[in-house]
Amino acid sequence: MGVLNNRQYNFPNLKSNIFKIMSNYAIYGKTRVCGIIGDPIEHTLSPIMQNAAFRELGLDYVYVPLNVTKANLAGAIEGIRSLDFAGINVTIPHKVAVIPYLDEVDGLAEHIGAVNTVVNQGGVLKGYNTDASGFYHALTANDIKVSKKKIVILGAGGAASAIAFILADKGAELTILNRSLASAEEIARRVFQTFRVQIKVGELVTEESKLALDAAELLVNTTSLGMAPHLTETPVAASLLKKELVIFDIIYNPLRTRFLIEAGEKGIRVINGLEMLVRQGADSFELWTGRKAPVEIMRKAAGDALRENEK
Repeated sequence: MGVLNNRQYNFPNLKSNIFKIMSNYAIYGKTRVCGIIGDPIEHTLSPIMQNAAFRELGLDYVYVPLNVTKANLAGAIEGIRSLDFAGINVTIPHKVAVIPYLDEVDGLAEHIGAVNTVVNQGGVLKGYNTDASGFYHALTANDIKVSKKKIVILGAGGAASAIAFILADKGAELTILNRSLASAEEIARRVFQTFRVQIKVGELVTEESKLALDAAELLVNTTSLGMAPHLTETPVAASLLKKELVIFDIIYNPLRTRFLIEAGEKGIRVINGLEMLVRQGADSFELWTGRKAPVEIMRKAAGDALRENEK
């Protein structure tokens, strides 16, 4: 969605790309409106991706970015209801704060404690977390099964929390490694309260973390290392990674972080964050429209925008 885990992405050509899409998109009196709220919001890729999907299926929908400050959140949510929006995405800094203003919250989103998608069902606003489901669908799309798999999550922010909950629910054996042990322990505590599943935690760059990495079958990076202004940094040295590992880096700008480049050079299978971005957007699309999302179209639209801005 352009903002994940309090990290901002810079897309200098994004506004012109949105204009190109909207210039070919007719809006009528019956057009349903979806959107994304956040602050800041100008760098989001969601309008490009979602409007491409609506156009592909010939749906009379339009998706718009809406800058909403913390002070205006309550009024904005009431406006979504009053203006009969089909639904919205929610990004930083509102994923937690939005919950009290909703009528219902999906069980998984409630456990995670964050909502990134709202559906307006005849004036009743229900919240979901498609960051979690999108990550899981990105794995299944790549033929990666997680039940009983040893998975290490790097980082302990909002994205790590969503990913930990969905993986615990699917039967994975999890370890969270983070610079701050307290943050990892908090996620582990909440997961245990929900699923009665134990998550191991540890600090990065310790002997314990090296053992966890050696045993891991899937490694998920949710830290900001590898993204501007940390382009030359990696969360884990390549020398600690075994060839049999699969690495999923949720960063999508740049599409290939130094972490993924170095892992790929060792013959390790790697997946970048574009897949999670697309799948969470596809899950939101399906909640709003009841139609199967054109995932390939959404991936191409988002990927083309990212590659254009890497030039």
